[in-house]
Amino acid sequence: MTRSSVVSKIAHETFAHSLSIMPEGCWWENLESNFAQRPEGFELEPRDWLRVNVTALGDIAIRTAGASLLGLTALPASLMPTTPLESDPRKRWDVFKSHAADTRQEMQLYLDLVESDPKRLFAPPGSPIEVTRYSPRSRFFTPEDGKCEGIKFESPYQPYSPSYRARFERQTRSRVARARFWRHDDGPRPTLIAIHGFMADPYWLNERFFALQSYYEKGCDVLLYTLPHHGLRQESWSLYSGHGFFANGIGAINEHMAQATCELRGIIDWLEGERGVSKVGVTGISLGGWTAALLASVEDRLQFAIPNVPVVSPFDLIMEWQPTGLAIRMGLAALDLSIKDGRRLLAPSTPLTHRPAIAKERLMIIGGVGDRMAPPKHSRLLWDHWDRCRIHWFPGNHILHLDRGAYLEQILRFMREIEFLD
Repeated sequence: MTRSSVVSKIAHETFAHSLSIMPEGCWWENLESNFAQRPEGFELEPRDWLRVNVTALGDIAIRTAGASLLGLTALPASLMPTTPLESDPRKRWDVFKSHAADTRQEMQLYLDLVESDPKRLFAPPGSPIEVTRYSPRSRFFTPEDGKCEGIKFESPYQPYSPSYRARFERQTRSRVARARFWRHDDGPRPTLIAIHGFMADPYWLNERFFALQSYYEKGCDVLLYTLPHHGLRQESWSLYSGHGFFANGIGAINEHMAQATCELRGIIDWLEGERGVSKVGVTGISLGGWTAALLASVEDRLQFAIPNVPVVSPFDLIMEWQPTGLAIRMGLAALDLSIKDGRRLLAPSTPLTHRPAIAKERLMIIGGVGDRMAPPKHSRLLWDHWDRCRIHWFPGNHILHLDRGAYLEQILRFMREIEFLD
């Protein structure tokens, strides 16, 4: 059995003629309620079964630790009012009641949005971004025929929710967008934008994981974007990188995704106007994969989008992570909301809600068979939604991508086929 046989068996035998798991109509209403418990359904040879399940155990351990961290830090922070608490217990209770009413009103705004026109969340930048370049403190590789620069600019995003705007104005660090940019001296060149995962923002880590030096040497300029509330964008009160992304309430996740999308569109504007770039593609892992898939839903200038182990239905993913899933279920019961309501709450910023803005031939998905942090059924759901575009399965988990060289080779082949690379 060859190293890549697990990929071909999964891609061509198990799924090629399978029924779609993407429901018709409103997916948040019609997706099976127990989707989080749905089995993955892969048929594997004994050797591959062992590799997949051993790596899956590692993901489950990391997932439980991560869910516990979010449950202890992000969830309580999202429930706390932003106004100072009174010393009088009765007045303090009034503050909590007012905060609960405001939270319910904000949630209703997103619940209503998905029923009307969810793309209103994704307004393009109102004006060109003003980029400041600076010399980065550390770098993994410094090109001999180009430059490695840090770039930053004031976020052009304007929050959709009126109640979120005051919080957004106080986020002085997250409102400054940042990226690392490797560019050739003889540009413009086709530019690859890469987006990191949750809590995984270090540039050195992503330079290696995305093999950015390899793409640069193949002729691309490469830009590594930092998501809101991560790295240098985390607020002073943040307990860890990414904490603020989930500590502002569930509804605010829509705003953070829309903010990232708006900033990335501003970067594409800047690349076209400042650098004369005519070809831009995007890839991202996990939370970055969600962002990449969402950008492909609203930005038709992209040459391609390659979500890697993407989060696709975030609410169902939260339900699968324990003990966070249990806490969310209790919160839904307290607010008299269902799982379908929870899906609908995040549906405006979910790629399943939108048709892709670029052709199927320019879409590709990377999925991990042993992934239990963003399980393969999520990649498959997006694959069905994207009319079964190109997909590549590897036999590792969310963190450990076994046979990674095989899918990097597939990505390069894909880039050449669509004439992104010569």
